[in-house]
Parts: sequence; C-alpha cells; structure tokens
Amino acid sequence: MSTSLRSERVVVTHEPAGTRALAERLAAVARPGDLLCLVGDLGAGKTQFAKGFAVGLGITDTVSSPTFVLMAEYEGRLPLFHLDLYRLDDAEDAMAGGLLDERQAEGVTLVEWGERLGPALPAARLDVVIDGTGDEPRRIELRSEDPAYLRYLEAVA
Repeated sequence: MSTSLRSERVVVTHEPAGTRALAERLAAVARPGDLLCLVGDLGAGKTQFAKGFAVGLGITDTVSSPTFVLMAEYEGRLPLFHLDLYRLDDAEDAMAGGLLDERQAEGVTLVEWGERLGPALPAARLDVVIDGTGDEPRRIELRSEDPAYLRYLEAVA
C-alpha cells in the first residue's frame, strides 16, 4: 500500500508584482519535465504568475495568456510551454488538440485551468491555487503530493 504525501505552502501577495516575484523565485528550481497547474477564477492572476515564471527562466519575450491559441512556447533556461485550457471542456479536448506531447519533457509546462484535465492530470505536478480577484490580495497555495516537487515549497520558505 502506498501513501501519498501532500505538502503545501501558502503565500499572500498584495499586487501583481508580488505574484510575478513569487513565480520568478519558483522558476529558479524548475527542472525539465515539471508540470505546474494554475487554478483560479478569471482575473485571479494566473497569467501574472506565468509572466513571472518566464522571467525566472530567463525568457525575454512578452508572455500573454494563450487563451485563443491554447499553447505558447518560449525559449529560456528551459523551454516553457504555457497552456490555457479555459476554452476546452475536458481532457479529451486537450488530448485531441495535441496540447500534451513528448516535447514538454524537455521543459516546464504551465497549465492555466489545469483542473479541466480532471483524471488525466498526472500526480507528479505542482498545483498553484490562486484565490482573490480585482484589487484584493492573492492567497496563493502551492501544493503537491509528489516529493520531487517539494523543492518549489522550499524555494518560498
């Protein structure tokens, strides 16, 4: 019988720059094959998080939400695959659209609205749950059941 280990850390940011700075710190510990699922309401700051993560990977391109293209790729210290599943109904749509492929093993994949993958989501991932919208502070919960992702939680200790 295997037991899952669930670890989490909560960080509060007070403006978009704080969310980007947090993500930039996390990118410093990113490794090839990592998967981060960004969860939160519209306007919570998922794309702000992605922008900061990109900076942390040394990406100089402008990062924007890939809502209409579904996936954007960027070159940095590691390739960044930024997906936005907002317009998809479920994992079947993502698989049929070829959004998940073997190239992502060479870089880091950030998935906005990752919860739409449902049971197709691998257990090996970091969930970044962002709570708050508008001018409210953001409560950002980092959690994982995979010990390989604990380095992300330690990066904000």
